[in-house]
Amino acid sequence: MKDEKQVLIDRIATAAREGRLNRRDFMHYSMAAGVTASAATGLWTTKVAAQTPKQGGAFRWGIHDGNTSDTHDPGTYLTRTMIYLAHTHRSYLTMINGDGSLGPDLADSWEASEDASEWTFKLTENASFHKAGKVTADDVIASLNHHRGEKSTSAAKALLTDVEDITKDGDYTVVIKLSRGNADLPWLMTDYHLAICPANDDGTIDWQSGDGSGPYKIDSGEFGVRFTLSRHDGWHREGAYFDSIEMITLNDPNARQTALVTGDVDAVSLIELKTMALLQRDPNITIHNIPSAGAITLPMFCDTAPFDNVDVRNALKLSMNREEIIQKIAFGAATIGNDFHHSPAQPYWPEDIPQREYDPDQAKSLLKKAGAEGLTVNLSTADSVYAGAVDMAVLYAEHAKAAGITINVVREPNDGYYSDVWLKKPFCLVSWGARPTPDVMYTLAYKDDAAWNESHWQNERFNELLLQAKAELDEPRRKEMYHEMAMLARDDGGTVIPFFNNFVYANRSNVGTPENLAASWECDGARAASRWWFTG
Repeated sequence: MKDEKQVLIDRIATAAREGRLNRRDFMHYSMAAGVTASAATGLWTTKVAAQTPKQGGAFRWGIHDGNTSDTHDPGTYLTRTMIYLAHTHRSYLTMINGDGSLGPDLADSWEASEDASEWTFKLTENASFHKAGKVTADDVIASLNHHRGEKSTSAAKALLTDVEDITKDGDYTVVIKLSRGNADLPWLMTDYHLAICPANDDGTIDWQSGDGSGPYKIDSGEFGVRFTLSRHDGWHREGAYFDSIEMITLNDPNARQTALVTGDVDAVSLIELKTMALLQRDPNITIHNIPSAGAITLPMFCDTAPFDNVDVRNALKLSMNREEIIQKIAFGAATIGNDFHHSPAQPYWPEDIPQREYDPDQAKSLLKKAGAEGLTVNLSTADSVYAGAVDMAVLYAEHAKAAGITINVVREPNDGYYSDVWLKKPFCLVSWGARPTPDVMYTLAYKDDAAWNESHWQNERFNELLLQAKAELDEPRRKEMYHEMAMLARDDGGTVIPFFNNFVYANRSNVGTPENLAASWECDGARAASRWWFTG
């Protein structure tokens, strides 16, 4: 824990950054807190001047994942380009703050009924779309309903299964009624699919125009290439310090890194971990290495041979040396995985579950039991998924040889990976962004009917617990449920999880960033465009 002196200094620095103290007062109060004059000067430079947002400039942002097949339809959001663009030109009911807490976006406040089965969101009256006027309850209702109903093809449909009705109480109050309690609903509203778009007269939404109520409005753009945006004068929250934004798709890691080094872009969303140490020597570049609940997964289709045999699935899990992969591929910028998609960065972490170790002999035994000795499988991957993804797959294939398993690494094209490979090929490598709670993650990727159930896993007990845990308000009991769910996913599920990857990205040294960077997505929770600024 911080000592009292450090807490006081942090408060003084915060007051100065917020404009409540000038430099003279900052120096006075810092020295009164026991800081020397020279140290106080250094604190002003690093804690205040460098972290006080300034208006102006054109921010050029190199993005590592974008396809020509991307769209403005929130139900199809998938690539990093779509996610970052959504957080730049559209708004949500709530947002994740830099310190990981939940904060307001379009909703000023929210409250639940006693059993958490009804939630009331009070909207700000200051928000406006770039083209369509004020944001009202009608827009929120239509936007959420876009992901509901039998005809919805949205990936977020599973998140809203328990919603029975969404109504308004005036123009700026939205009431969401659930079939059962959900203590995480305000967190769920940060999901990147649930962007708010203008409502049409028939209750649908106008997503096609690209209109939004976010900090920046789209001036021009082409998916898979670039977008240019300018500040929205009607932005209803803090931030939006840059005059304009240029988001450039740079799927090739070498091109992306070169653009950063030469100054052709001001920031990139992902750097090559094997060159991280070299980049750190460049005084013109700042690297951010943020632990997160993001994960690298290798889902196996549980309804497709040979992965329909649980012994084969567990043999493949035992055939990976996670420690070596973290050392040689992630260069230490990761937390070891244990084959359940619940990370230490989320609440209810089951810390007492034994770590799965590399054990090729046990894997051989399981394959013999399954009648699958000499197993051969194909594993699809691409470097746009994760820096070093292909190398990781090759290293995993080397590990698996000791278990008598042949893994053929299939290098897929970067462009179109998530539309042509993920959810289509029976064994592939995937990068998941962070989700705030285990319920959101499990609902999206493990629930029996989820559109993104990437391993096609069906487990009746798991789904029973998932529904119970949503409504459970007793914290110890809820933790017990997530513990059992983690064990089921680990021992029966169809997903190998090497690690929870840190978000490692970088910017030029003339770009200012807040002291706390959100760990929900790369680049400050995908909000670099509105939270960062130029220092000079």
